[in-house]
Amino acid sequence: MSIRHGLLALLERGQMYGYQLRAAFEESTGSTWPLNIGQVYTTLSRLERDGLVRPLPESEGGQRPYEITDAGRADLALWFATPISRTDRPRDELAIKLALALTTPGVDVRSVVQGQRTATMRTLQELTRLKFASDRPEDLPWRLVLDSMVFQAEAEIRWLDHCETSLVRYSPAPGRPAPAADEAVDRSDQEVRR
Repeated sequence: MSIRHGLLALLERGQMYGYQLRAAFEESTGSTWPLNIGQVYTTLSRLERDGLVRPLPESEGGQRPYEITDAGRADLALWFATPISRTDRPRDELAIKLALALTTPGVDVRSVVQGQRTATMRTLQELTRLKFASDRPEDLPWRLVLDSMVFQAEAEIRWLDHCETSLVRYSPAPGRPAPAADEAVDRSDQEVRR
């Protein structure tokens, strides 16, 4: 999700100034994507430049609220109507890290995989705790964000299991050391059976 479209969606609710937008964005995403106020104002400047929002007169407190324009509504409607493509998302840093670990001399790839598995399991446990912390209807937006994060963590753990199994079968190119052998297959097989 782009900050740009997040702010447009929030402004569709009504006029807001920067700090209100920041708070509403973080509330809507369950604080899973913290914004700094500089990002908000930089994005608002770009949105204003592109004719998607317009500033309103300052309030007595000195805050300048913004409102969405018709062009902003059209851009937002198009964003909601357009599916997100995997190619639109950032590169998968973990996949790149493991690919490089496999081809870098002196790196214990299995240790890298196990370190990531431990961190991902901790994250999964914390997300699961957060998910069940509240069942209020108004918390549905951030619970859906948490659900997405839970599913991503579960998928990452399954992929790490696959990596461990693949490492057991790996035959390095001549002159390249094989990753250290350990009981990766046994551990992977036990977790798959659970």
